[in-house]
Amino acid sequence: MNRDYKLLLKQHIGKPDIPCVQEGDWVERGERIALVDGRGADLHASVSGTVIKVDSENIVIRGEKPEHDVFKPLPPGDLRERIRSAGIVGMGGAGFPTGIKLNQEINGGTVIANAAECEPILNHNVKQIEANPDEVYRGLLYAMEAVGAASGIIAIKAKHRQAIAQIEKVIRDERITVFPLRDLYPIGEERALIRDTLGVLLPPEARAITVNTIIINTETLSRVTQAVELGRPALSKNITVAGRLRGGPKAQVFMDVPIGTCVGDLIEAAGGIDGDYGEIIMDGPFMGHSVTPDDVVTKTTGGIIVTMPFLQAKAPLGLLVCACGASEARMRELAKKMGAEVAGVETCKHAVYARGSLKCRNPGVCPGQADRVLRLRKAGAGALLIGNCSDCSNTVMSLAPKLHIPVHHVTDNAMRAMNLHLIRKLQK
Repeated sequence: MNRDYKLLLKQHIGKPDIPCVQEGDWVERGERIALVDGRGADLHASVSGTVIKVDSENIVIRGEKPEHDVFKPLPPGDLRERIRSAGIVGMGGAGFPTGIKLNQEINGGTVIANAAECEPILNHNVKQIEANPDEVYRGLLYAMEAVGAASGIIAIKAKHRQAIAQIEKVIRDERITVFPLRDLYPIGEERALIRDTLGVLLPPEARAITVNTIIINTETLSRVTQAVELGRPALSKNITVAGRLRGGPKAQVFMDVPIGTCVGDLIEAAGGIDGDYGEIIMDGPFMGHSVTPDDVVTKTTGGIIVTMPFLQAKAPLGLLVCACGASEARMRELAKKMGAEVAGVETCKHAVYARGSLKCRNPGVCPGQADRVLRLRKAGAGALLIGNCSDCSNTVMSLAPKLHIPVHHVTDNAMRAMNLHLIRKLQK
């Protein structure tokens, strides 16, 4: 059955792509339909069909989801050109063009495969490793070759025993090791990964390349393998769909969802929404954003979560913004949905502005938030809305209950929809 697939022209860091097709054109799956404009990544048709709309923001193709993985292959080229022309971007959410990332030289350095699955509820990266570990492994080898790395590390939470066992079975190169991570948020953040795997804490303004390291998401590595070996462009995305769905709170993983698929269609494929709900979150509970059923899957989409209805706040809220969690704008949006006035805003004491956004001095390690809690109470907050990491939330809960201040977390509605422990006091 034909459907409309809306492919956004901006699915990466940088400027929107420039369309190279017109309305009425027939395009083959895998055909390039928009060209990079400066720093970005080319866009390819995720389905075969007719172009029915082209504007400054998107290209809409009316076509049918393919039953088999048939596509127009990329033109010949060397390793780096093959990766660049595939239009791959960081599929862990950042959207940095992979062709640019793997066009660097880190002779003697390290490539870290980020399999942390940092956000709660999401599990498509782990499922991918369990289903096809060798594709991820080969992608890591290609990445190491492209940048001249001497070693590779696959960083994954220790609790994912089956995935670890699967990936260890396929490792045939002694330069590559598996590093088990703690089950804390934000353990998959770039500087947290470098700190834990290499023993180096970078300052907030520093990038991974500072220590001769490149970090790349595991699904991105899988797409690198497909580009190099099959000439397959970035056409699809692995996605976790979860939350308030008919059939119960089970996270479902959909592999190779065509880019441009409507969120509503994906939710229906997972069983449909079960009754009233609060919002639909795209990506994870901490860093995700609210979307509608008409929004579409992009190259960076990781999750679709249908949340429980919002509990209405009974007092003005104090917002405690964390560099590792939701932005102030997102927290104000949530406060409004909770029917609450915002009494005051404080920023985590470890957060600093660097490289254009808030960064944590030491991600996931909190010095304590008591003074912030007291400031918010003084500003008139009768309750708190926090977006903090595991450790920061732990320190908030060391004081707020003693002051009889209720605490809400930005992840609450998503966690409730999955019958999971709310993020408050660290579980021992």
